[in-house]
Amino acid sequence: MTFAHLLILALIQGITEFLPISSSGHLILLPNLTGMADQGQVLDVAVHIGTLFAVVLYFWKDVQEALFGIPAMLRGRLDSPGAKLAFLLLVATIPVILAGLVLKVTGLNDMLRSTAVIGWTMLIFGLVLYWADSRGSVEKTAPDWTLRDAVIMGLWQAVALIPGTSRSGITITAARQLGYARHDAARLSMLMSIPTIIASGTLLGLEVAATADAAAARDGAIAAVMAFVAALLALTLMMRLLRSVSFTPYVIYRVILGVILLWIAYT
Repeated sequence: MTFAHLLILALIQGITEFLPISSSGHLILLPNLTGMADQGQVLDVAVHIGTLFAVVLYFWKDVQEALFGIPAMLRGRLDSPGAKLAFLLLVATIPVILAGLVLKVTGLNDMLRSTAVIGWTMLIFGLVLYWADSRGSVEKTAPDWTLRDAVIMGLWQAVALIPGTSRSGITITAARQLGYARHDAARLSMLMSIPTIIASGTLLGLEVAATADAAAARDGAIAAVMAFVAALLALTLMMRLLRSVSFTPYVIYRVILGVILLWIAYT
């Protein structure tokens, strides 16, 4: 694969993974609308690894706290912030793992990879994000995260398996509807992405491990590094802007792109 193709792929994944505009939708649209060759699962795994390292680095303090809390969680003790965070992240990840297995076994995941589906999900869930962001209160912060809220956000996250929905977008929507401030809603959403990316990356990695060759591994390494840089920059910018800007710019982008995709799909 050419360097230009790898760069485009890495930039799309890196920029859109954490912004509420759907990385999976954009990756599917790349070959659908441009005629470029599908990047394949090896590169999918690689760019997801790149974005995983970016979110872990950015939220390293929270990640470290959760890691140190795992032993206490395994002993059934949730009396420390780290153990509580590790447990709630685990709970929030279970729905998306189960839903992902169902889609894979039934083959529905391939049926959903169409321009029309992405157009509708871009439009509909963009408007839902606007509704939740404009009406949601701001009385909760990330340390207020409860088991009930983790379950609700986890169920919403499972919906993001439909391409174009956006994992970050749907979990931020849920958090805003539950009353979390914008910055804290995004923080919880990003932390939820870590075990989710690990789970999906592990599943895909096991599938492609036997088929990857030296050239694919080289391309994957290049794409992973570029996706890491792009994701870290996009994540840093978004988190800073959320202190003074709403999610409306992302909603506008989603609505415009959704309308364009529906026009392409039905004409």
